[in-house]
Amino acid sequence: MSDTGRTITDFSGKWKMKTSEHFEDLLKALGVNFFLRKMAVAAAASPSVEITQQGESLSIHTSTSIRSTQVSFTVGQSFSETTLDGRPCTSFPKWETDSKISCEQTLQKGDGPKTIWTRELTKDGDLILTLSAGDVVCTRVYEKE
Repeated sequence: MSDTGRTITDFSGKWKMKTSEHFEDLLKALGVNFFLRKMAVAAAASPSVEITQQGESLSIHTSTSIRSTQVSFTVGQSFSETTLDGRPCTSFPKWETDSKISCEQTLQKGDGPKTIWTRELTKDGDLILTLSAGDVVCTRVYEKE
């Protein structure tokens, strides 16, 4: 239970990707060049994701064949992270529903499309990661290993 008295969904576990739609389109919308896009798409074809969670604090470790990222945050508190294309941003995660966290990213400097990510746990146990840049939306579905 959270401080608000509602039950918190537990995202903990090791996750493997089942499907991915529009990832390259998302990278293109972020201005990633052709060569890097092709490398990223190939590497991100089978990412491994491990999430550990204690209450409203989550730590997400994502690894692909070319890079690993780690992000830790508490829902309801802003934090610094890096956008998918490597720009520093301030992110603010919040509960959209009991089983969905949405996070708006604000660039710390420079311009770029508005970026948002959400993570949602479905009733059948899948984890849906949605990444958006402007009006381009990438959906990646993961299942527990």
